Amino acid sequence: MERKPQAPWKPTKAQLAAAQDKRVPDLLAKDLIVLFAGINPGLYTAAIGRHFGRPGNRFWPALYGGGFTPRLFSPFESDSLLDLHLGITNVVSRATARADELTNDELRAGGKRLAAKVKRWQPTVVAFVGIGPYRIVSGVKDASVGLQKDLFGGSHAWVLPNPSGLNAHYQPAALAKLFGELRVWAMAEHRRQEKKHSAR
Repeated sequence: MERKPQAPWKPTKAQLAAAQDKRVPDLLAKDLIVLFAGINPGLYTAAIGRHFGRPGNRFWPALYGGGFTPRLFSPFESDSLLDLHLGITNVVSRATARADELTNDELRAGGKRLAAKVKRWQPTVVAFVGIGPYRIVSGVKDASVGLQKDLFGGSHAWVLPNPSGLNAHYQPAALAKLFGELRVWAMAEHRRQEKKHSAR
């Protein structure tokens, strides 16, 4: 189903200031192949009400580069991800100017809420977009990028680097490659689970 995207727009300084502690609605549905879990919304993202909304955030190019979307989507087309069996949520729902404004306790509490969400919606994979928060939420201090040993909320857990433009450790080509590895594994696992359920 082709969804009509909202026309892109830029928030004013006043709208950005007013976005502190705002929330961005989750993109959730049953039968998701991947549920991406961001750390928390930035002010720009909260002001426009669209995940990974800030220009310069490399989530959308990495999603396209990794083969998840047929073309480069804008944040204003995020609803179309549901048609591709992809969803987005956050570990902590309130918006802040910087992710380091969140306390470890707040991240751990958000992780519990996220685990309950994952149990309810049962995506094949929950992909944490940022390794630091995953280490805090899971308690696995030496977790690295890629498939994790332990399930999270009953689903497979995968860790991706933070695609923020501030993360200089991963350039666009490296991000696209890591997103592509997740896509190949998650699609194969999703098909395997579907076969298992249909054989019952």
